[in-house]
Amino acid sequence: MPDFSNAVVSLGSGLWKRATATGQGGLLSGIDPSSFTTSDPLRLWIIQMGIILMMGQLLSLGLGKIKQPKVIAEVLGGILLGPTAMGRIPGFTQHIFPAQSLPYLSLVANIGLCLFLFIVGLEIDATIIKRNVRSSLFIALSAMALSFGLGAAISVPLYHNFIPSSVKFTYFMLFTGVSFSITAFPVLCRILTALKLLDTTVGIVVLSAGVCNDVVGWSLLALAVALVNATSGLTALWILLTCLAFVIFLMWPVRIALLWFARFTGSTENGPTMFFMTVTTLLFWACSFFTDIVGVNAIFGAFLAGLIVPREGGLAIALTEKLEDMVTIMFLPLYFTLSGLNTNLGLLNNGITWGFTFAIICLDFSGKFTACTITARIIGMSWRESSTVGSLMSCKGLVELIVLNIGLNAGILTPTVFSMFVFEALILTFMTTPLVSLLYPPERRTLAVVGGVSRASPGDLDEDKSDRKFPMTEDQPWRSRFTVVLDKFDHMSGMLVATQLVCPPSLESSSAVQSTMSTRISDKMKMSGFSVDTLRLIELSDRTSDVMKSSAVDTLIHTDPLLSVFRTFGELNDIPVSLSLSVVPYDDMPGTVAHHAKRYGSQLVLLPWLSPSSNFGNTSEDLSGPHNPFESFFGGSKHTGKSATTIHSQFVRRIFAESKADVALFIDPAGTGTGSARHIFCPFFGGPDDRLALEFVVQLCTNPRMSATVVRMSKSSTETAAVERPSLVHLDGKESLDMPDLAYQMPVASNLAFPDTVYGQTNAEMRFQSETANNFLWGRYANSQLPYDAPSSLRAALSRIKFSELSSPLPLHSAIQFASAHKPVLIVVGRSRRLAGEDHTSELHQILKERGSVGQDVIRKTIGDPATAFVASGCATAVVVLQASNVDT
Repeated sequence: MPDFSNAVVSLGSGLWKRATATGQGGLLSGIDPSSFTTSDPLRLWIIQMGIILMMGQLLSLGLGKIKQPKVIAEVLGGILLGPTAMGRIPGFTQHIFPAQSLPYLSLVANIGLCLFLFIVGLEIDATIIKRNVRSSLFIALSAMALSFGLGAAISVPLYHNFIPSSVKFTYFMLFTGVSFSITAFPVLCRILTALKLLDTTVGIVVLSAGVCNDVVGWSLLALAVALVNATSGLTALWILLTCLAFVIFLMWPVRIALLWFARFTGSTENGPTMFFMTVTTLLFWACSFFTDIVGVNAIFGAFLAGLIVPREGGLAIALTEKLEDMVTIMFLPLYFTLSGLNTNLGLLNNGITWGFTFAIICLDFSGKFTACTITARIIGMSWRESSTVGSLMSCKGLVELIVLNIGLNAGILTPTVFSMFVFEALILTFMTTPLVSLLYPPERRTLAVVGGVSRASPGDLDEDKSDRKFPMTEDQPWRSRFTVVLDKFDHMSGMLVATQLVCPPSLESSSAVQSTMSTRISDKMKMSGFSVDTLRLIELSDRTSDVMKSSAVDTLIHTDPLLSVFRTFGELNDIPVSLSLSVVPYDDMPGTVAHHAKRYGSQLVLLPWLSPSSNFGNTSEDLSGPHNPFESFFGGSKHTGKSATTIHSQFVRRIFAESKADVALFIDPAGTGTGSARHIFCPFFGGPDDRLALEFVVQLCTNPRMSATVVRMSKSSTETAAVERPSLVHLDGKESLDMPDLAYQMPVASNLAFPDTVYGQTNAEMRFQSETANNFLWGRYANSQLPYDAPSSLRAALSRIKFSELSSPLPLHSAIQFASAHKPVLIVVGRSRRLAGEDHTSELHQILKERGSVGQDVIRKTIGDPATAFVASGCATAVVVLQASNVDT
């Protein structure tokens, strides 16, 4: 059935005639621009494309709110544009979708369909099947066997009631069985992504079974098409043997040659080159052409071409990224519209037709659900997980539409039966998401042991870090386990410097400190638990390439350039580093960071000061206006910086609100790390965040190359008027979150679009306890009130710190002057002044006005008043903003 090749030839001749046409009228000459002529089909095609895309986008806006895949909106949009709905408007079909224009629309749609099947082939990775090869094959084959049997059974009454006798029953039975047994793997991937199931046991098993089902299903469809197109049994045998030989030829010599060619051109290391893309495109169309002329279908050649593209170095993912947007945005909606134009739900106009329709829906769902549930239960999954597997495997979507359209074009299916099966595919795909959400809610999910979205490096897999405790004592209040968040190379310099700063000095570097051997051994034992957990965040969107990344995390964790750099950094500095990678939606990134820190027992989260997945790096400035120092690390000009600032602020504040560990926000205005900064300045205003900042400075000064100045700041009474403290937003019914023996308030999450820091109610007792803790910690460090057996490393660190006190009516101005005395300087400051008697709002506004940086309320609410003042003044090489954790009693 070389329909695709014939369409190309016929339409090519039609376009040739257009070149010889003379005088084409336009809008100004009174010609209807939507009128169709074979000499100029482009104008109507553009109108059709615009209507199709707008219809799909409008429907996806509403259906996306209930987590339905976009394919539902596109299929429904195609049906509404067809005779079911808008086709009933007089003149709509004749004017917008006239019969003469459909071949042109069909040609573009089939080109897109071939490209889509090529991407489907790229999606299929053998490593996914290898993870659960036995269970996935068991589930896939059992489901296909039972579904095919039920499809063959219902084909008997369907054939006698709706199919003309000129159609062979065996052909109809074959197409019915294939449509029942197949599962829409591409749609399945997107449902797993939307429901966040890719890192669960169910997600891994379903993904593997879906790949097996996809490969076997396409093979069955190729067999069905070959049998239908063959004029005799011998011809069918020759078609099958030719296809088998072609598959063997592609899978071995061609695949090996393509891998060699990819390595030769450097495509496996640096992404697909132009030369490799050209050769791959030619190979793709050659495969499509061959399978079409031998009597199968062009889409099978495209699918095979995608299978043989090398996966090494993420080449298949990079190739998908170059093709997917054009295919999913423009080409696929055309195919759905063609299916919708052939679908007329008005033909389902009597009880018998609707009875068969519901019977098709029930039998198709029950076959997949029953077989997959029982099989999954046999291999050891719980009933809840097994039923979820059955629900997911019943998903249909685009794949069944392809099968149905092939059957309709071959004359095997009538418009009535075609409409029945399209309605069935729409219902089963629509019910997959709510059914899975009901059967497998988040609190019932089990993370995969072997597969999943998050992975750790091999050295970490044998340890259970969630139960590991790192007690911090008064003698050594230092954090020894850190989570470092990475997103882009722009963050690397800052995060590498921050990691090196918190790294304890080696025994060799501390040998200059005179101490006894027993003390040094004791210090070594206390430092032995120091390690760094690196979390690489990749945004997960609805793109096919992102879904491929999420299922190939085991490979990406070894090839990702950021993790490779950090791995090398740890080896060079003798820092024990474990690597993890998470592919999650942007809105879930803060929760992923908090969950990772809790799961790995981290005591401090090192966070870069740039929003993951937000656009930044544009340092263009409006020279006619005042300089804005925040643009250098937020990115964008004054016209776009506000949006980037807001996005980043929301990300950072959500981590502050959700993290149960201490958080250190590393602000690197120049994007170059701390440079040669070896001196630290820490203004101590009081409160839990400032106490954490003071302890952090002491820990940094265990490095012999670091020194520090710590000034206890207070506002003097010489100020003429007290500054009015702004009211804070409170949540009703929220009790205070107490630190042991300190009872200070932690920020809690807010439902506002861009939440501010929210504190619970305080009282005089809490303020007294906090002030007592401030005095105790200051006296312990500033006055060297250490016990006799305090570690030598702690004494050495305090010897490198200069403590002083200062009372000023303008404490922020005084702190900036202190910091400016040391260049370069690293400033360490607490995020907020919780439980303090006054704030710095008025003085900060004055500083921002002096520096020409007005309108920075979003930044101030994110990093706090003192940090905002230091960044605006430009006196800091880098700033570290700390927030204390919510320590459970």
